[in-house]
Amino acid sequence: MTSEMITADAAGTWTLGDLTVNRIGFGAMRLTGSAAFHLGTPSDRQRSIAVLRRAIELGVDHIDTAAFYFSSLRSANEIINSALSPYPDDLVIAAKVGPFRDYAGEWGTLARPEDLRGHVEENLRQLGRDHLDLVYLRRMRQDSVAEHFGALAELRDKGLIRHLGISDVEPRHLAEAQAIAPVVSVQNRFGLDSRNPVTDEMVRICGEQGIAFVPFFAIAGDAGAKGATTAHDEAVLTIARAHGATPAQIRLAWTLAQGPHVLAIPGTGNPDHLAENIAAGALRLTDDELHALNSLHQKSG
Repeated sequence: MTSEMITADAAGTWTLGDLTVNRIGFGAMRLTGSAAFHLGTPSDRQRSIAVLRRAIELGVDHIDTAAFYFSSLRSANEIINSALSPYPDDLVIAAKVGPFRDYAGEWGTLARPEDLRGHVEENLRQLGRDHLDLVYLRRMRQDSVAEHFGALAELRDKGLIRHLGISDVEPRHLAEAQAIAPVVSVQNRFGLDSRNPVTDEMVRICGEQGIAFVPFFAIAGDAGAKGATTAHDEAVLTIARAHGATPAQIRLAWTLAQGPHVLAIPGTGNPDHLAENIAAGALRLTDDELHALNSLHQKSG
């Protein structure tokens, strides 16, 4: 695959409420360092800025971020602001709220509903915007999302938020949120080798209802916030060789093949990896390859 020649529109588009985006987007978590949060070494700020600007050149129009994406020296939101402001008219920026880290990087207690306005406003301040296109409520162990989601729905009514999503949820949480306000997107952990029957059900439900499903750690696998996995099943390696692609590209192609409503937000601070991730949107797996990969997913835990 000639990665540098392929743009994000090769993956097709999906509509988040009234906002149409390319199905290959960009996750901002890895802009701050070699691993998320405080787990790795801080990134080169200018390289991260260059990666973002190159992403826009390659057609990325959907960026997923959060105020709690920061390392000891870098803030993902600040880098986005520096690189892209004034923002392109068609750029959709999604942010997550709920989790909180203090200035030392330590995780705080679960946000109460009345705390969420502060979380939204902190994202707005860091990004230099007067509204957020999409805000996810990231569920943090609470059994019900009604109070927290209701607080975000009020902020949507005030014009601070355009559309609402939920993250790390089960079908019952989706129904609970939908009774309060429209949900345009669900974001759960999902990948080729990270099977969760509840999340598989969420993928199906979202497809039936026309809701975007946006998995995180689709490439990282078990490595999670530490970075992309280096453990690849032989089936993945064989299919990658057949397409002249990387294992990460095969993982992304499989993710996108789960339905037209499934988006991808791979993150990186490496310009070469950026081009490869976007190029994965043009990769088409055969029925036999999909069967092999689906079987691999069913066997994973």
